[in-house]
Amino acid sequence: MERRYPPVWAQEWDRVGLVLGEPAALVRRVLCVVDVVPETVAEALAVGADMIVSHHPLLLRGVSSVAPTTFKGRIVHQLIRAGVALYVAHTNADVASPGVSDALAARFGLTGLRPLQQPAPGSPAYGDDRGFGRIGELPRPMTLAELTGHAAAVLPVTSWGVRAAGDPGRMVRTLAVSGGSGDSFLGAATAAGVDAFLTADLRHHPAGEHLAADGPALIDAAHWATERPWLDDLAALLREAPGVETLVSDLDTDPWTVHAAAPAVDDKEPDREG
Repeated sequence: MERRYPPVWAQEWDRVGLVLGEPAALVRRVLCVVDVVPETVAEALAVGADMIVSHHPLLLRGVSSVAPTTFKGRIVHQLIRAGVALYVAHTNADVASPGVSDALAARFGLTGLRPLQQPAPGSPAYGDDRGFGRIGELPRPMTLAELTGHAAAVLPVTSWGVRAAGDPGRMVRTLAVSGGSGDSFLGAATAAGVDAFLTADLRHHPAGEHLAADGPALIDAAHWATERPWLDDLAALLREAPGVETLVSDLDTDPWTVHAAAPAVDDKEPDREG
């Protein structure tokens, strides 16, 4: 893990690496997850995993207690009692090449990949095509409406689905992608001159201002759906370790569980008789 995703590549605010577990303990079975939540912990216990490798940190911000009366404390106690280790690769996996956004780009068959935003020169992660997000060429041009439907077909299914902002008929040839929350890269997508940018967690005002400034079209998918593809690459890496069985969780941990589309607009004149 640390050869492919060195912890020094993580952002200063991030918390990656070994969180729980004895370094000398034997690991025979690993479960790869996007989120450490009660449901994925239960899955790890059910399959007899010795270690969870998670993309999102469990303990990102400082805590003063891990008492079992707290959400995160209950998870910590449960994992320790079961002897299950926890390891996190977050922004160090985002910036890696290949990394989280490479796996997302592969779902769209993008070619000629390059980083959307490179690390600062002189930082540990700088160089060798590393960086946040990826830019590439689609196998064939698509309208924004067509590409949005295609995204819904190639990404893991969630209740959130996929939505887009911009002219539905706009032709998209170059696509930028970023796994997870990506509205901090709106300026980078504009500067790169791409036709569309696919990410997650786009907010109302930044998205509206971006479009008003003639930025690329936007495609907004569920956070979990944009990062789940990386788990397959992670599992392939871990399977290189002799004697280690690696499983991938397909449990949708996106918090949004219900989606209702607006009813179709009937543009016929209403019947006023009676």
